[in-house]
Amino acid sequence: MSQSPVTSLAPDPQRWKALTFIAIAQLMVVLDATIVNIALPSAQEDLGISEGNKQWVITAYALAFGGLLLFGGRIADLWGRKRTFVTGLIGFAAASALGGAATGEAMMLGARALQGVFGALLAPAALSLLAVMFTEAKERAKAFGIYGAIAGGGGAVGLILGGFLTEYLNWRWTFFVNIPFAIIAAAGAYFVIREPSEGRNRSPLDIPGVVLSTLGLVALVYGFTRAESDGWSDAVTVTMFVASVVLLAAFVVTEAKVKSPLLPLRVLTERNRGGVYLSLGLAIISMFGLFLFLTYYLQIVQNYSPVKTGFAFLPMIFGMIVGSTQIGTRLMTRVPPRLLMAPGFLLAAVGMLLLTQLEVDTSYAGLILPAQLMLGLGMGTAFMPAMSLATHGVEPRDAGVASAMVNTSQQVGGAIGTALLNTIAASATTAYLTDHAASATTPAAQKLLAAQSMVEGYTTAIWWAVGILVLASAIAFVLVNTGADDGSATASSDGEGVEDAVKIPVVAH
Repeated sequence: MSQSPVTSLAPDPQRWKALTFIAIAQLMVVLDATIVNIALPSAQEDLGISEGNKQWVITAYALAFGGLLLFGGRIADLWGRKRTFVTGLIGFAAASALGGAATGEAMMLGARALQGVFGALLAPAALSLLAVMFTEAKERAKAFGIYGAIAGGGGAVGLILGGFLTEYLNWRWTFFVNIPFAIIAAAGAYFVIREPSEGRNRSPLDIPGVVLSTLGLVALVYGFTRAESDGWSDAVTVTMFVASVVLLAAFVVTEAKVKSPLLPLRVLTERNRGGVYLSLGLAIISMFGLFLFLTYYLQIVQNYSPVKTGFAFLPMIFGMIVGSTQIGTRLMTRVPPRLLMAPGFLLAAVGMLLLTQLEVDTSYAGLILPAQLMLGLGMGTAFMPAMSLATHGVEPRDAGVASAMVNTSQQVGGAIGTALLNTIAASATTAYLTDHAASATTPAAQKLLAAQSMVEGYTTAIWWAVGILVLASAIAFVLVNTGADDGSATASSDGEGVEDAVKIPVVAH
């Protein structure tokens, strides 16, 4: 077996300090996906945002972020990861200041879209910096353990922080809180990060690829967002899905033919990365659905305050941190990634399975707490090797766009999860109400029926989420076949070394 050339980069002595600032930036981006949700009712009332337009506070961010991620990843490869990272942070801070100071609907929606634009620069640059800075196996395991814990638990942190800021200050602080995060991370990154000079992508930008991928992803994310509010058979929803299929198919054809593609198909066709993108996207579908339903259940059915609801997610965060930084980090250099990812997703599915037993008066300590611990442990254990493997063996010049694909799978997964599972829950709730309406003859009985029907909707959707997690586990087990990351060339199941199979220098692994 011939050995491919190995590019050896001298490790940056300040890379652990750099990780601190990358982690701060990643936390800011991830928590921003949920922190605004809790503040939305207050912001809607203050700014006079109509009921029909309130979803755009969330959607404007999701469309810009999801649609521009591949473009942002390639910009990082072309322009430099550190420069793109710092620019994204400064822009995100400015957009957050604009959102916090918003005086009306248009200003708020514009600020949210700008946050999405700069987030699409920032997120892939952060992950690709980790990929090229941490090349030694044990150090890489620790670095990605921290990153994986933040990527998995940041959404729950957003719920806690959003509840606290909304209840004790006001909704504007859910935007202003980003500014110190961004300033600290940008200043630290500017002075500390020493990006390896090798691997800069000097090829011209693939403009057709940018246009097709951006429009295709925007159509896809908007299609799922529209399905949630207007139904799957709505004409605009169907049109968006058809348009996304056509545009993304055209994008793939274009990438196969152009000399310098935005997303080289080699990034997708390597089976381990493909398995990571697919299983991670499916897991995120389940996670976003759970955040949504558990938040509703605790606030509406159990009458928790926003702050109490946020703190109710702490066991999940604790589980993710332990799973990612202790289990995943310690085992990644000893066992193949699929033996962490597949069991991790299965353990999360068992935790989710417990939550199908929710009732109106379910005990938090007796059911919800252990379910969250299992879910967090499983997701943390699976996310950690998944994040590392997503940039496994990738050429340095493709690190940005490979990282962007991780964020894209998460963003699209989140959009699908929110729309699909919410639709399933709504249908089950309506069916339960219809079947039992005749028995609710008093106001007290009607109130109880309303709560029972909501819980029936949540548990029905959670059953689907369990199935999706089992599928994610199966995909990870079947497709991910690389060996343990022990710092040497790892063998794939067909007997070829991974580095030989993809014919690239081992700079990002």
